[in-house]
Amino acid sequence: MPMEELYVFGTGNAQATRCYNTCFAIKDGDEYFMVDAGGGNGILRILEDMDVDLCHIHNIFVTHEHTDHIMGIVWMVRMVAAAMKKGKYEGELQIYCHQGLVDTISTICRLTIQGKFYKMIGSRIFLVPVEDGETVHILDYDVTFFDILSTKARQFGFTTILKNGRRFTCAGDEPYNAECRPYVEGSDWLLHEAFCLYRDRDIFEPYEKHHSTVKEACELAKELSIPNLVLWHTEDKHLSERKALYTAEGREYYDGNLLVPDDGEIIPL
Repeated sequence: MPMEELYVFGTGNAQATRCYNTCFAIKDGDEYFMVDAGGGNGILRILEDMDVDLCHIHNIFVTHEHTDHIMGIVWMVRMVAAAMKKGKYEGELQIYCHQGLVDTISTICRLTIQGKFYKMIGSRIFLVPVEDGETVHILDYDVTFFDILSTKARQFGFTTILKNGRRFTCAGDEPYNAECRPYVEGSDWLLHEAFCLYRDRDIFEPYEKHHSTVKEACELAKELSIPNLVLWHTEDKHLSERKALYTAEGREYYDGNLLVPDDGEIIPL
């Protein structure tokens, strides 16, 4: 059985300019379950650089409405619709999101892309609303979506069981809320934001933005006995040293498998 892989498209927070905004995909065989698309058409270069064929992306999940997560979706719709028109894209594209995002995504696309492409929404491109706690079969996975209880904008994360039996959970881009414990506890893989180093909290002010630091993310993973922790959605001022710095600080609070990926990395799951 081919090993599933985590394709890291971007790792930066909303203000990052030296790396792309946080988004990723789970690769299963030739297909990709994509999660967010960042804030612009930089996603197209990343897909090209990582040799990801747009025509093998038939399922995308949009976590929330913030610019750094939703604007890249416009480009995905635009490019997939164009490929459909040329007969190069087989099947349909399903874009999953919470109910409040359906009109938002549709409106942004209507206002920014040509009518001939926008008309593909509802024809071969579908905006699929999901509810808190709902499980949807995507590729070969039963994906359960959950409200992360954001204080800023409604946002969903998800959890699923991989083919190797490991639980994989995306907790969104805000600190873990204890009310989400039923979805996060028992995960073998946890994807969690870490806005900055704890030592730099006075510089980047993560708490004022309702984000966490490496310290809090690692303490959480230790508390919940998470064996594999991925940290991203970070500042980019220490990009060349980020992996070493974040890993070193994280080791003070967590002794599991700690990953601080760069854009373009592929992680075996």
